Amino acid sequence: MEPQRNHLNVKAFAPSKALRKYSHVITIRNLNRLILAGTLMTLISLTKASDKVYKYKIDSNIVYRTDSNLTEHMKNRCRLDVYYPVKKKNYATVVWFHGGGLKNGNRFIPDALKEKGIAIVPVNYRLHPKVKSPDYVDDAAAAVAWVLKNISSYGGSSKRVIVSGHSAGGYLTSMVGLDKSWLNKYGIDSNQLAGLVPFSGHAITHFTIRAERGIDGKQPIIDNMAPLYHVRKDCPPLLLITGDRKLELLGRYEENAYLWRMMKVVGHQDSTLMELDGYNHGQMANAAYPILLRFIKQISKEK
Repeated sequence: MEPQRNHLNVKAFAPSKALRKYSHVITIRNLNRLILAGTLMTLISLTKASDKVYKYKIDSNIVYRTDSNLTEHMKNRCRLDVYYPVKKKNYATVVWFHGGGLKNGNRFIPDALKEKGIAIVPVNYRLHPKVKSPDYVDDAAAAVAWVLKNISSYGGSSKRVIVSGHSAGGYLTSMVGLDKSWLNKYGIDSNQLAGLVPFSGHAITHFTIRAERGIDGKQPIIDNMAPLYHVRKDCPPLLLITGDRKLELLGRYEENAYLWRMMKVVGHQDSTLMELDGYNHGQMANAAYPILLRFIKQISKEK
């Protein structure tokens, strides 16, 4: 069944098991933007009300690559922070990749995810033009592997690690989770991940990678550097979130809709596509954070 344009303020298709308990909140038809804002504020309020207050610590500037031949650039860029609740055990962790077109950006902890009883691990990775593909994805895989191997020492659960990110960070999320070869390189099965939540990430080969090959940004490519190339039945729960198709970057919603459809075709039972009506590419992250938090809460109950 193809996704339909229903004039929903938040549109969801094929709700995953992790979203089922609150899918009624985000599939109501014919809401105006004022009601949408109220709905999202309600989600935020419910999340805040249900969270116990924990004291947090942060370990900063950790080098996540253990290669014996690290370059100075790798030492500078391949770092992460661990922001985690103290006196809590077996909490969920979000590995967070920043956006910036694989060319710009630095790691940060989204304010909307702070003090929610979960750990946040923001990651820096090497950027174009100092490096080229596939170094971006390789760095992302190394960082995720580090988290899976080390989060238990902070009190977190290695069974509750969710990967997420916005834009280029969403692309890295999908690549690391769908193409098993990247984490296999670091001794990790990507099916160990509890979930993948890319915010408005490419599903085709990233435009910066296409530009490195001399391919125009309007020429779509699906090869081994495209998440779409790696659709599979057995991957972790996948929640795809985009902005409004009319306001998003060129084709970004449609790419994700195709990825969602092909995941269904191959038999994946836990793929969800959500479109945030009225939000453009840059704005959609703030609207998506409460949805990510609810996804994490439900996943955590199931693990």
